[in-house]
Amino acid sequence: MQKSDGMNYAPQGKPNPVVSQGEFAFAAVALDHGHIYGMCNGLVEAGADLVKVYDPDPEKVAAFVAKFPQAQAAASLDEILNDPSIKLVAAAAVPSERGPLGVQVMKAGKDYFTDKTPFTKLEQLEEARAVVNETGRKYMVYYSERLHVESAVFAGQLIQDGAIGRVVQVIGTGPHRLNAPSRPEWFFQHDKYGGILCDIGSHQIEQFLFFTGAKDAKVTSSRIANYNNKDYPELEDFGDASLTADNGATSYFRVDWLTPKGLGTWGDGRTIILGTDGYIELRKYIDVARDPKGDQLYLVNHEGEKHYTLGGQVGFPFFGQLILDCINRTENAMTQEHAFKAAELCLIAQQQAVRVE
Repeated sequence: MQKSDGMNYAPQGKPNPVVSQGEFAFAAVALDHGHIYGMCNGLVEAGADLVKVYDPDPEKVAAFVAKFPQAQAAASLDEILNDPSIKLVAAAAVPSERGPLGVQVMKAGKDYFTDKTPFTKLEQLEEARAVVNETGRKYMVYYSERLHVESAVFAGQLIQDGAIGRVVQVIGTGPHRLNAPSRPEWFFQHDKYGGILCDIGSHQIEQFLFFTGAKDAKVTSSRIANYNNKDYPELEDFGDASLTADNGATSYFRVDWLTPKGLGTWGDGRTIILGTDGYIELRKYIDVARDPKGDQLYLVNHEGEKHYTLGGQVGFPFFGQLILDCINRTENAMTQEHAFKAAELCLIAQQQAVRVE
């Protein structure tokens, strides 16, 4: 069983190139979060060429090159930004630095692919929106709990095919194992990680918008707390929120850093999607006490009950779609407005949150 804390969660999919070698080059920078490995692996499996990497920490670069030996270590960020062959820059910076880095990348004429959460302040979001409009570049976000989970990908396909009718509610749980000794200092500094609803809550809001087809939503309530980690006073180890979408769908989600050591993986992430003609439950990373493998999907509708084990069965189409979007200037992987709206709502939920003592 995988005992990872989720920092280096890098799903392996089936290689499904959408471009030929030499057709789409990208680089990796700002290796502050292990999600950069999943981001790069997804792009490489879709046929992109990972040509360069830069981080000021040589140890991070050495570890990255050991995983991706095709990436040449660059001497500076400017070397990457000034290389006309590089079309996209993937980054997993400290959260508070993701927005400013994205602005810099887009102004250099390249598309930007960042780990979630994409911003820690609404002002950063507004600046990024302005630069997207000014430059025509993309500011895409790695909302991995939907994009890099095969059961979530399949759920989207089922919904599109009408398997549960109109989606009216999404309930999400995003528990994570803290494993505090393995975390960098910034992880416990509120101005750098942005708060729990801003950070891991962004996954939950993004999938709510996607599964319901909503364009906008209102945060009707949100709460944060530090229940069990008083040694880290700026950490929030619990958060929840409720939202109502512009199409009438509703959401409740809970995120936390309270996963017990006895769980066989880093977090028991689940999603329940209620439709007018049925419902879907996703057990994303484990089926507790039953099956250590994740990607379990349960479907109940008027035709009956079905259980799917989806690991290795569906793949991750987002990455190939993103590459083609960058080449063709289309929006099939994710619209820019969707990426920004999910970010905006998580920032509002964080800003409005009532602190529970």
